[in-house]
Amino acid sequence: MPHTRTTAEWQAADAAHFLHPFTDFKALAAKGSRIITKAEGIYLWDSEGHKIFDAMSGLWCVNVGYGQRTLIDAATRQLETLPFYNAFFQTATPPAIALAEKIASLSPPGFEHVFFTGSGSEGNDTIVRMVRRYWDLLGQPERSVIISRQNAYHGSTMAGASLGGMVDMHTQGGLPIPGIVHIDQPYMVEHAKPGESRDDFGLRAASWLEAKILEVGADKVAAFIGEPIQGAGGVIIPPDTYWPEIQRICDKHGILLVSDEVICGFGRTGEWFGCERLGYKPDLITFAKGITSGYIPLGGVLVGERVARVLIDQGGDFNHGYTYSGHPVACAVALANLQLIEDLQLVERVRDETGPYLAKQYAALADHPLVGEAETFGLMAAIRLVKTKASGTQAAVPFGPEVSAGMVCRGHCFANGLIMRAVGDRMIIAPPLVLTCEQIDEMMVLIRRCLDLTWTDLKGE
Repeated sequence: MPHTRTTAEWQAADAAHFLHPFTDFKALAAKGSRIITKAEGIYLWDSEGHKIFDAMSGLWCVNVGYGQRTLIDAATRQLETLPFYNAFFQTATPPAIALAEKIASLSPPGFEHVFFTGSGSEGNDTIVRMVRRYWDLLGQPERSVIISRQNAYHGSTMAGASLGGMVDMHTQGGLPIPGIVHIDQPYMVEHAKPGESRDDFGLRAASWLEAKILEVGADKVAAFIGEPIQGAGGVIIPPDTYWPEIQRICDKHGILLVSDEVICGFGRTGEWFGCERLGYKPDLITFAKGITSGYIPLGGVLVGERVARVLIDQGGDFNHGYTYSGHPVACAVALANLQLIEDLQLVERVRDETGPYLAKQYAALADHPLVGEAETFGLMAAIRLVKTKASGTQAAVPFGPEVSAGMVCRGHCFANGLIMRAVGDRMIIAPPLVLTCEQIDEMMVLIRRCLDLTWTDLKGE
């Protein structure tokens, strides 16, 4: 594809034909899109030649960085050999079989089966279908309600958006669909009582699940779904007590526990899967993004033996699937990606080196007048922007919504060669796992510069 158009020509064609996700189309057409033309390692370049530090790994996904030749070659070889065949009609392809085998070998104990999809959203739609099929086969079809959390993100398909707890999504399209209910998120800033310890809050936040189970009726509840760390919700890191208590409650009431690892899977937290780092054992795991480092779309569901044995041994068709389930090129790229993650020891590097180093550097941001909290978990991090910092027993004072502090900061980030995401007044990052400590230092210089510029803009607000 030629890149001979000017930026203005690309923007005009974009406005004329391309409807972007999660976008005010009219506003974007008036402003003009940012046109990204190439990438290498952890950096992007736009059509004006500006170099940009990609601290969001594309969209939480480019774990091995851009331009990895082994992934490109894997795609090319598979395209030359077998560019496509489906998994219907009692048929399989070697890449899909080999990838299912490989993922099972990397997953927590008790996961031997994989159902492939094209994305995380499709994976969570599959969760709804699979969970309800499981209870149908056990003769309990009334167990169909799935419990999720406010401010969770589980995709933007009808079922995925319903499972998620994003208010702005639920106001469009008549969502959530029936049979999905929500509890509050374990976010201390919003919900902690004065003087409440982090551990005590974690237990109390988990108790909201049991209260909802009893409200709905345990005989009606099929599953609870949650992200280990809420990603798109703002990198909400739960207390250590939270997930083990969620596990205990699910076990007590016999409901399935689903871990949405679309963001946290494949090394982001310093373990292969976030549930391993946070100390719980789900029945089902949704994955996508990092499975191919975003080079080609692929998602799926890891199915624990509790569910798999019922689906397999009870017999009968599971009437669900996608044209691209187990796409051979996507699976070949995923195999190359997982091998590269192992060869570069990225999971271990995040756990032992870059994760702790990022935590140390982020902790130093606490002295900035805009920063209420700076938190990290593996290679995920968040800064909460505040108008006035906490002092003694006085809580931090937030900016009013009319100020849009996060968007002001995001504007300075883009203008200074840094991609950092704004979720309300939380500024979040999830850099590629190939990030080095030297590049963390480079990123921190950019972050401080953008915080200083934002403070200059907002200190009179």
